[in-house]
Parts: sequence; structure tokens; C-alpha cells
Amino acid sequence: MPAAAQTTVCTVALLGNPNTGKSTLFSALVGVRQRVGNYPGVTVEKTVGRLDHAGMCMELVDLPGLYSLAPRSLDEMVAVDVLLGTADEDPPVDAVICIVDASNLRRNLYLVSQVLEFGLPTVVAVNMMDVAGRRGVSLDLERLERQLGVPVVGIQAHRKIGLERLKGALARALAERPKTGGVPAFPEVFEQEVCRLEAVLGTGAADNGPALPGTAAPRPWPRCMVRRLLLDARSELERRALEQSNGLLRAELEAARARLEAADCPVPGIETRTRYDWADRVLGGVVVEPDEYRPTATDRIDRLLTHRLWGTLIFAAVMVVVFQAIFVWAEFPMQWIENGTLWLRDLVGARLAPGALESLLRDGVIAGVGGVVIFLPQILILFLFIGMLEDCGYLARAAYLMDNWMVRVGLSGKSFIPMLSSFACAIPGIMAARVIEDRRDRLTTILVAPLMTCSARLPVYALLIAAFIPAQTYLGGLLNLQGLVLAALYVLGIVTAVVVALVLKRTVLRAGTPAFLMELPGYKWPSPRTVLNRVVQRAWLFLRCAGTLILAVSILVWAALYYPHDSETVEAPYRAEQTRLERELASVQPSSAHERQITRRLDEIDRKIVGAYHRQSILGRIGRTVEPVVRPLGWDWRVGCAVIASLPARELVVASMAVIYNVGEDVDTETSEGSGRFHAALRSAVHEGSDPPRKVFTVPVALSIMVFFALCAQCAATLAVVRRETNSWRWPLFLFGYMTALAYVGALVTYQVGAWIGS
Repeated sequence: MPAAAQTTVCTVALLGNPNTGKSTLFSALVGVRQRVGNYPGVTVEKTVGRLDHAGMCMELVDLPGLYSLAPRSLDEMVAVDVLLGTADEDPPVDAVICIVDASNLRRNLYLVSQVLEFGLPTVVAVNMMDVAGRRGVSLDLERLERQLGVPVVGIQAHRKIGLERLKGALARALAERPKTGGVPAFPEVFEQEVCRLEAVLGTGAADNGPALPGTAAPRPWPRCMVRRLLLDARSELERRALEQSNGLLRAELEAARARLEAADCPVPGIETRTRYDWADRVLGGVVVEPDEYRPTATDRIDRLLTHRLWGTLIFAAVMVVVFQAIFVWAEFPMQWIENGTLWLRDLVGARLAPGALESLLRDGVIAGVGGVVIFLPQILILFLFIGMLEDCGYLARAAYLMDNWMVRVGLSGKSFIPMLSSFACAIPGIMAARVIEDRRDRLTTILVAPLMTCSARLPVYALLIAAFIPAQTYLGGLLNLQGLVLAALYVLGIVTAVVVALVLKRTVLRAGTPAFLMELPGYKWPSPRTVLNRVVQRAWLFLRCAGTLILAVSILVWAALYYPHDSETVEAPYRAEQTRLERELASVQPSSAHERQITRRLDEIDRKIVGAYHRQSILGRIGRTVEPVVRPLGWDWRVGCAVIASLPARELVVASMAVIYNVGEDVDTETSEGSGRFHAALRSAVHEGSDPPRKVFTVPVALSIMVFFALCAQCAATLAVVRRETNSWRWPLFLFGYMTALAYVGALVTYQVGAWIGS
């Protein structure tokens, strides 16, 4: 039998401006055969898909949406690395699909001109031909192909029109590898400076010049990259090159730019003029525009949606719908996940004998996984809405409306949606910050998003407010004190976030208020395939990246609560009474009041045993050790122990306190009986060894705990996502440190002031 022919895999980069339909085209070409990862060493996502056509296997790489290849951001630098073939662990690119907007060709050709300079086989896909037609714009694509010098194909990506012709043009480009068309010609004085720089750079280390950034071995600098180095001051490319240079390069660059300035050829202005002049020549006779543009449906809708008053009110209504959906729609699936987790824990408890393995599986592995997966419905719903709003074009309008408010704290309108999303859960809010291009703004948004009051804090608030805040009403019952305290905790998070953002933008993330430049795309129906792909990708990334870490942390906390498990020391004081009650229970009338009394007493003993185990555990000993630190907050060692146990997730403090204060793990705080028993246990708790007995929980103590949890970073999943989004442990550690310090100071002031007023 003859051997099967070996299939050649070609790598194709997909590049284009934002809002040109690039993601829609990518999904239409590769379908579900795509995977998401990160480029090595950076947080920029890499989406790769497979396309088979004409006997060729093509691997499409969806590069970030860019307006330019001037590498001033990680997105732009990654795109340059991919086109140069210097991206680690990635094969060199064989061809490029450059997607452009048919209704805005001149601006889109700016990026095309930069791509052509790399000398790779290129196919230009002119998308949104239908939109251009509705605006009265006609295009001569055959003439554009002749004048551009590369294949040009008209498509409608969302309707999959023209895709077969695009695939054919791409296959021919890969097979024939034609030379690219003409590129912009820079002034002679500029090219002379480029030649001087080439002499300084040489071919790498052999000539005492820096190697091409991104390469392990010396490699010649392509002329297009020498141009970029000269044009882009303070860019990522310049930073990399200067790190590898011997000091001569910096002086040469500064001298070259000074000579160009003196010759009336300043950078980077010369690039803009040269490229747009080239685009005008290429488009000569290609575009026929109407004498007067007719108002489109997008124009008419924008008159309402971008109006200062009506647009803001409509946006508020949309956000209310999204907000309610995140809470309401996620309620049932979250309950199903919680019930499934409890069922699985009970199943393991019934099948395995009590011991370390059973406890590890029930309280470590299953509880840890359930604590992660329970957030999934909120994340799916949030990204479903974000995907639809972004794909239809509305999200850009929302950012435009909110910019006037966000600019006052040094951010832009793009930070608003992630911060709003964090009221449901900080994790999807932090992930939504990817839409922010500026690194410092993105970092600032990520670092303040966890201060928004997420749903995980609500169990803590609900328990302590109901137990210790009087149910007083005002204004004839319209307002009540418990509701006002809850609202004040939300306001505390918002105000603190504003203050922290201002401080960060003036210190560690110092930068001027960002210029808010955003293109408002035309409205269109969201692509179900594109939205669904984004939702699935976000869900998988969350489970894979955040889930693994919080599972590990949950197991560590379980171990700290379980060991040392000295049953002889802990259970001996209760064994005689437990045996007596069990014998008495066997002889009483079933379902009688006496049986219920004995059962309650046995449950109380079980809770005391569990509490004793926790007191002599590693975590319990840590709680006693840190008691001097938390005593100024009004807490005893048990509160400190519960707070430490809740490091994986804030809501764990409720279950931890239930165990530590001998209420039981499965107290139902949503029922009057369960919550009443829990409240009674907390109200009756006294400081160990105090004479006369002194209550642990008072109103100032309850307020102190709530303020602490309003400001603290007690969420391993959040820290894991910050680690993933920033690709460094520096920022999650900074986040944990500053929020813990804020929480401690806030709790200290709250308790001390409250105790002073109460005295």
C-alpha cells in the first residue's frame, strides 16, 4: 500500500483594523476548529484555527485588531513578532489575509501598507460590501487589485459571501508565492537615515549591534523594521533594541531624528503623510462616492443612543437588564451546581469510611471544584451580553457615553464596563478589561475592579446585618436601617475604588488622562457563531486557569483545617456521654419528643467535636497566633481563623464561622430556623476565659467584619485571574497587599469609632 502523501501545513496570519469583521471572518473560515491560548511570555491571546482547502492544510492565526503596526503596545508587538517569524514556539508566517472595511478603505489601507513591507504573500479581503452599497459607495475591486499589486476579494463575512473566492485566492498565493505589490516610498532624506541605522545595527552580535528583538541568535534587521525603529520613539521595539545595544544605538537614533526634524521631515508625522499619500494614489479611480451621503440607519439610531441625556438613560436601562440577568438568570444554574456539589459530597461520604481520604475528597476536592464552577453561570451570561453588545456595535457607544465620568479619575470610558461587571463577580470584570488597549489603564482597572461589591460578599452581609443591625424603619417604612447599611457597604466599595484609581494613576501607574479615541462601528445583528465562540472560550479559560489554582488552595486550606487529626485527644472528653446517648436513643420511642431531644444533643456533641478538631488544627493554631493582630478589630481568634479559612473565597467565612462556633456546616441561613440558630450562636458566643463572660459579637464588631470583607481581596480565583491577565505574580500580590491593608485599617477605624460611640 503506498504511503499517504504528507500534508504541508501553512501558517496564515489574519490581520485588520478593529470593527472590520475580522473575528467573524475567522469563525466563518475555521468554524469550531479553533483553540485559544496566550503568546509565550505575554497576556495577549492567540486564537488559532484550521482551514483545509484545495489539498492544503492552513493554520489561521487571528492577530489582535490593530490600526497600525507601530509597536507601542503588546498587541502591536505580538503582531510584528508573528509577521517577522520571531514569536517563540510559533512557526513563521507563510501568508497574510488583510481584512479591510469597504466603506472606509483609505484609513484601512494605512495598515495594509505596513503589512506589504514585510514582503509576505498577501490577500486583501474587502469586507462589508453590502454596507458600502447601502451608503451609495461603489468599488472597482479589479482596478484596486491592479493598483495594489496583490489579490483583492470582496466578501460579506457575516453572510459567508465570497469566502470560496477568498480561499481560492489564498491557496494560489501560498502555491505561487508572488511578490507583494508596491509599498509607500518615503522621502530620500529619510531613507538615507535608514541606511545609516542599518550600518549601526549590522547583522546582529557579529557586528556589535543588537540582534533582531525576539530572536535568540543574531539575525539581520529587515529594512521595514529599521524604518519602524526610527519612526517609533518610546515603542516596545525601541525598548527591546536598546536593551540589547551597547549604548551607541540610542545616540544614533536621537541624532537621526534631530536631523530629520531639521530637514522638515519629522517623525512620526512623515509616516502618516507618506502612507496616506500612497493610499490616495492606490484608490485613484477605485472608489466612487455619492455627491451627498444619505443618513443611514446607524446615523439615525446614534442621534438617540449617543445623546447626552437620552443615551445615558437608555444605557442605564440596558445595564439594569444585564445586571438583573446576571443575578436572576444565573440563580437557578448556580443552585443546580451547588445542589450537585452537595449531592456528590454526600455520595462520597456514604461510599467511603470516615477518614483523611473521605474528608479530602468531600471538603477539599469536591468543595474546591464546586466553589469554582458555581461562578460559571454568571461568567457565561456576562460574556453572552458583552459579546452581543460588542458585535452589534453598542458597546462602543456605551464607552463613549461614560468617558466624561471616567476621565475624572484618570481612566477612559472603556474602563466602565469591566468595573460595572465586577458588581456581579470581579473575575468576569477583570477578564472584560481586555478591551482596554492602554496597559496602565488596563492595570488600574484590574486593580480596582475587586473593590466593587460582588455577589460573594452578600452572604457575609446578609448574615451579620440580620443578626446585629436592628430592623428599624424610617419615612413611614420606605427606608430601613438594614437596607441602608447594605447600601452603605456598596457605596464604600465604589468610593474606595475611585480614590484608589486616582492614587494609582498618580503614583505607580503614573500617566496622563488617556485620550479616548474609538471608532463607532455600524450597527449589525450579532453573529451567533462569533458570540457563542467567545462565550465558550471565556468559560474554558476560566475553568482551566482559575479553577486549577483555587482547587489547589482549597486543598491546602482543607489540610490546614484537618491536621493534626488527633482523635484520642479531641474525642475522649465526649466519648462517654456520646455512648450513653446512643444507647438511650436505641431504646426510646421513634419520632417522640425525647428522641428529638437526644438527637439534638448528639448533633451538638458532633459540632463540639468538629470545633475541637478545628481549634487544635494547624489553621486553628494560626488563628490563635494572629489573635493579637486582630484583637484591635474587636475579633477573637475564632473570627481570625474564619477569615483565614475564607482566603479561597469570601463566602467561605459563613461556613467557617458555622463550624468554628459549633452551629454546623450545613446551616441554612436562608430559612428562618437555620438563620435563627446561626444568629443565636453568634449572639451567645463569648470570649474564651473572660470573667464575667464578654460577648464576641457586638454591633461594632459586626460592622468591622463587614467593612473588612467590603475591602479585602479574599478570593483566590480573582488573584488567579489577575495573575493570568497580567502574566506576573507582582500585580496579584500588590492587589492582595493593598486591599488587605485597606481592609484592616477600615475595620480598625470602624470598630474603634463604634466602640467609642457605644461607650
